Amino acid sequence: MSDTHLTAPTQYIEVDGDRFAYRRWGKPSGVPIFLVQHFRGGMDHWDPLLTDGLAEGREVILFNGRGIASSSGTPRNRIEDMADDIAAVIRALGLEQVDLLGFSIGGFQVQEVTLRHPQLVRKLLLLGTGLRGGDPTSDPQVPDHALNPVHVLENFLFLFFGRSEAAIEAGRAFWERRHQRADQDTPASPAVAQAQVEAVIAYAEPLPGENPYTHLNAITQPTLVLNGENDVMIASINSWHLAQNIPNAQLLIYPDAGHGAQFQYPERFLKHALQFLDE
Repeated sequence: MSDTHLTAPTQYIEVDGDRFAYRRWGKPSGVPIFLVQHFRGGMDHWDPLLTDGLAEGREVILFNGRGIASSSGTPRNRIEDMADDIAAVIRALGLEQVDLLGFSIGGFQVQEVTLRHPQLVRKLLLLGTGLRGGDPTSDPQVPDHALNPVHVLENFLFLFFGRSEAAIEAGRAFWERRHQRADQDTPASPAVAQAQVEAVIAYAEPLPGENPYTHLNAITQPTLVLNGENDVMIASINSWHLAQNIPNAQLLIYPDAGHGAQFQYPERFLKHALQFLDE
């Protein structure tokens, strides 16, 4: 029986003296898709419905960055260093090219991989994320939820989902799916949260110029940008700026949704993602 999100073994690959944890499964044909997770997130924060859906037609690779969860080392506090680690892991896995999917802070990282190591990236998916020097507006309650030492359902509902009853039910269903795996990954340490906060603050520093986002013109890969209409963590307007400045980008905004729109509408997002990847 082939592996799934719930059964794919955790493996390790050594790069620059540290062991990076990853899981890899799916149909080995074409270009794998490499997923980079949100703030403090690890391999078990992904939605099995999405990862297994993607794995029906390609290999899926989940990954923990340096010092995150079951990976060893000191957590990085610069987005650029996180991106270089991702590129090094991709090369160490013997891959010439991947499709990169980044969610939240993972979206910052995969943008930088694409800018710094463009030959490694075929297509790019940017979910619930922003851009260097982007609009830093967020709900004032975000720190209380995002920095809770142990995330509970209520934190995820506030941060990731819309406010309607249907959105809340979708959030509860996601919470159940993501806890189905028996051997859950190690939780991220407080040092991970501190390092990632430092990285995000530095990345959000305003950029000069009439259009400060022209650096994104260098991303020529086909790009899919997704967000909910009201992202309380990374203001949804940032997704518009991404789509306006990446030359070959398309933008999807899901209704009654927030930061984790792909988790609120998993079937819809899977159809959109597969169409984009297969075009």
